[in-house]
Amino acid sequence: MREKILLGATDLFLTYGFKSVTMDDIANALGMSKKTIYQHFDNKTKLVEATTLNLFEFISHGIDHICALEKNPIEEIFSIKQFVMEHLKDEKSSPQYQLQKYYPGIYNSLKAKQFEVMKSCVTDNLNKGVQQQLYRNTIDVEFIARIYFNGMLAIKDKDLFPLKKFSMNVLMSNYLEYHLRGICTPKGLEILKTFITSNQS
Repeated sequence: MREKILLGATDLFLTYGFKSVTMDDIANALGMSKKTIYQHFDNKTKLVEATTLNLFEFISHGIDHICALEKNPIEEIFSIKQFVMEHLKDEKSSPQYQLQKYYPGIYNSLKAKQFEVMKSCVTDNLNKGVQQQLYRNTIDVEFIARIYFNGMLAIKDKDLFPLKKFSMNVLMSNYLEYHLRGICTPKGLEILKTFITSNQS
């Protein structure tokens, strides 16, 4: 039952946002009483915390799986982007932004976890790209990994990038191209061009 509530609440939060969805909405959508939900989660904040952690772990495992496939580093980045977008519903409800605004404690805890996972993943990707001569051997891996993470947070800021002007899918694609063009060798740029072309078709 707890798993059913988590999955149902996650779906609603990602579709409509953490602020908009009430415990009544979740109960109605799942065809159960609020009392049943409260048997598993003391309040909405506890439910938000559990859903964000659950989703974070699911996405982290998915990213680990993609990295284990040992694709070339540029293909790996695009595969991760596609996987994340599929499971965050194109972020139409700005979940990260709403989390930061209405649940700052949960947001900060999640951000720290995301940084550890992303730093490890991006550092490995950068080192692999240098070894395969797809990324320049002069890049500062530690610096690029941190800038990359910070940029990912920035494009989810709806004051900077309002959803009416920028879809998350376009933002992510533009950001990946921006990131990769800054670090790729001519060999890497050739591979990048094929992914940009296939994404536009």
